[in-house]
Amino acid sequence: MHNSPQPPPPPERAAPLVRASLAVHIGAAGVALLRPRLWPWALAAVVADHLLLTAAGLWPRSQLLGPNWTRLPGDPSDSDIAITIDDGPDPEVTGSVLELLDQHAARATFFCVGERIVRYPQLAAEITQRGHEIGNHSYRHLKRFSLLGPRGLADEVGRAQQAISAASGAVPRFFRAPAGLRNPFLEPVLARANLRLVSWTRRGFDTVNTSPARVLARLTRNLGGGDILLLHDGHAARTTGGVPVILAVLPALLMAIKEAGLVPVTLSSALPPRQPAALSAAQPP
Repeated sequence: MHNSPQPPPPPERAAPLVRASLAVHIGAAGVALLRPRLWPWALAAVVADHLLLTAAGLWPRSQLLGPNWTRLPGDPSDSDIAITIDDGPDPEVTGSVLELLDQHAARATFFCVGERIVRYPQLAAEITQRGHEIGNHSYRHLKRFSLLGPRGLADEVGRAQQAISAASGAVPRFFRAPAGLRNPFLEPVLARANLRLVSWTRRGFDTVNTSPARVLARLTRNLGGGDILLLHDGHAARTTGGVPVILAVLPALLMAIKEAGLVPVTLSSALPPRQPAALSAAQPP
């Protein structure tokens, strides 16, 4: 366990679209006050702006609301690849996932739900003890996560951060929004928590797709260095034989990654050299 303090949080990372949105609102208010007859046009501009912000939030891989890793940083010719696993930990699935990863000497990043960490703290500890990483996936994984305001988002992010740190001894460095959906209030919350938003290069839809072959095909299409792949140990769909899809897919996926000359690493391993790759230990409250 590392005892070095956390690096200071980065400055606010307001996206150009968010700054432009603020300018639209200020401009519309000015037009409505100074040229009242033009208020319909001012209102139309505000409505159009809100529609654009909503569309950006509904597009998980969008960069319009702030920084968002859809691939690992660095040279795309590098051999590193990231397997990310969401919605756990799950006592019926996560342990078997860890065994499969060990068999292939692969590392992964588990985006865990805070309340599930509280319920299964021993699984959180096991994830990090085996050399993997835990990312923040909110505290309750609310379907309405993207509708929360700044306080609600800060609560979901902060409570999950505390739960994961307490159970695993490691402070998460990465965040993934539930279903990848978010709003303009999220990025400032993540900046203050020193978290980086991560989506994915491709996903297998293994929470709804019961065919391991189809999930594998989606994940391995154009497989290359720098890819971020998404699977689920929590809410995993079952095959017709009742096997969690991730357990049916992972051996073949790991073999395909090896045959392509790629190496599965944690997300922190891909941080630039000036950033500490090791996760800082949780500090007592």
